[in-house]
Amino acid sequence: MTETTVGNEAHSIPADDKTLRILSTADLAGIDISLADVVSTVEGAYRTLHAGQSDNPRKLTVKPDDGHSVSYAMLGRDDSRNVVAIKTSYKHGLDKGREEQHYYTALTLYDDVTGLPVAMMDCGRIGSLRTPAVSALLARECARPGARSALVIGTGTQGRLALPFLLTTLPDLDRLMLFGTHSEGIAAVREELRTHFPDRDVELVTDLRSAASDADIIVATAGGHTPAAVEAGWLKPGTLSILVGHGLAPSTLHRADRVVATSEAQMKVTGTDMADEEGNFPAVETEFPPVIAGITAGRRSAKERIFAYNSGLVVTDIALGHRFAQLALDQGLGVQVPLWQ
Repeated sequence: MTETTVGNEAHSIPADDKTLRILSTADLAGIDISLADVVSTVEGAYRTLHAGQSDNPRKLTVKPDDGHSVSYAMLGRDDSRNVVAIKTSYKHGLDKGREEQHYYTALTLYDDVTGLPVAMMDCGRIGSLRTPAVSALLARECARPGARSALVIGTGTQGRLALPFLLTTLPDLDRLMLFGTHSEGIAAVREELRTHFPDRDVELVTDLRSAASDADIIVATAGGHTPAAVEAGWLKPGTLSILVGHGLAPSTLHRADRVVATSEAQMKVTGTDMADEEGNFPAVETEFPPVIAGITAGRRSAKERIFAYNSGLVVTDIALGHRFAQLALDQGLGVQVPLWQ
């Protein structure tokens, strides 16, 4: 038997087990994990990366000329966990409405001590938790001192979890605003918020310009068909704008006083719609790992308008995926497949 450690708990895996444990959407949905646990796991992954204990190569991208689909492949290694992982992501129907789109993402983990597979899992829930956790960490490190108001644009998966995670890292936020165009999504945002913070509610806004001008923090999570496009001229001094999906106009990037990115290279791969007419991006003053590590300041003054680009780093998927895998192993979840036998 081989023991791997997550947190303070050891988990035993048979040393001769060459089967691949498959963890489905339903398996992972039943695992209970707190928002604070997710934030801590993701933050730890950033610290590990900055310390040189992880490898996070640039993602590979394939996209047809007509733009109807996009696919990514990401490989990484976490030395603190002795785990190697491969993540794939495929989205089809980008030229169609949300109901007609298909999205599949998977994460495969290998133990780099024993050389054995750990698990292959649907990465949907991992991504849905990891991304808003990163936004919440960006807000904690880059929002102006005393920030009290937040505006979320979009009501998809990321929009639904944005506010609960923001309140996890910034509990003093007292005005929570939402701009959305789908009634079911708006209802889901409210339900998710009350699940985690029963005494809180969100203010639905229809005047996006007015709401953006009042917000200390803006998290743009909308899909590609959103009518929302917040302009730099709408923002008050000190605003932090975080781009996850869509909802911010390119001016918020190009006219920002400071630009922070989880990865500058990935921003140039996945954020091409934010480039200027020549396809150029402004300089990124700092990437986020050294900010988390306390080496670089997220914000230099209370009046800076900061643009933060939140693109997924596979090392955060590895850390959170490994956490889920070990919780799943403890509960005996998943199906073992003799793929290599």
